[in-house]
Parts: sequence; C-alpha cells; structure tokens
Amino acid sequence: MKAMARIFTICATSLVLAVSAGLATASAAEPSGFASSADVQAQIREMLTAMKPDQGFMWRPLVRDGATVAAIEIWKKPGRPAVHPTEAEYAIVLEGAGTLISGGTMADPKPKNPNLIEGSQIDGGETRTLGPGDVILVPAGVPHWFGITGERLVLLGIKLPGAK
Repeated sequence: MKAMARIFTICATSLVLAVSAGLATASAAEPSGFASSADVQAQIREMLTAMKPDQGFMWRPLVRDGATVAAIEIWKKPGRPAVHPTEAEYAIVLEGAGTLISGGTMADPKPKNPNLIEGSQIDGGETRTLGPGDVILVPAGVPHWFGITGERLVLLGIKLPGAK
C-alpha cells in the first residue's frame, strides 16, 4: 500500500507540474488544476462502478487548465491502434498492467475526427510492458496501441500540442 501511495504522490506531483499550480481543489462537477491522491483514488472507484460489464474503455477529466485536460483512462479491453496528428500523448500508469506498441506504421488508417486516426494494426512498432509508475510520451503523429494484461490498465493521460 505504501508503494501505491508513493505512485499516487509522484503522479499528483507530475500532474500539478503539467497543468500548472495554484488553482482550487478538484470537484466532480468541474475539474480544476489539482487533485489529491484521495481524489484520484475516488475517481477511479467511481469510474469502475459506472462501467458496464462489456465496456472496454472509459475516460473522465480529473483536472484542467483551460483547454489542457488530465484525465483518468480505464482500459479493460484494447482499443484500435491510433495516431493523434497534432497532439502528443503523455500518460502515467496508475494501476494494472498492459503493453504499449508505438512507432512503426499503422495499417488501414481511417480518420475518426481531426485529431484521431485509427487503424487495424501497427507494423514494425516497439513493444513495451507497462506497469504502475511507468511514464509514457507518444509524440504527435506516432502510431500507438495499448494492450491490457489482466483485469485493467488505468492511466492518467494528457494530450499536449505536438512539437512544431
């Protein structure tokens, strides 16, 4: 339990640095710029309770600073390979285990919206095993995919403007 508390402390510190400090505490109605370890754990519990048995993914904002949002992502089933053309994806693994494949070339790309292209698979990407405390930064335009090992993979995710 101490290890999990340390991970949440590290994640909260990273989050505060990422979205800037000095804003009011978070609330369920309107996320703001700070969430305590207890807030993070409560949101994860609420999301797990709200997920339907066959639901593979849930995303919910935790904190925000204008357009920048840090959100809890719960993956129970893998999604499709994705590319965000104009945004980098920064994430911290909060709990669970999984696999990240990133880089390479995405097969059968299909635009879903201006900042999301999905495909059928990634050819030639690098595979990494994920666990609590791991930090991920996928640059804008790079194909990536999250696999789930076990019951779920819980991430704290932030989309950031890609490098120009």
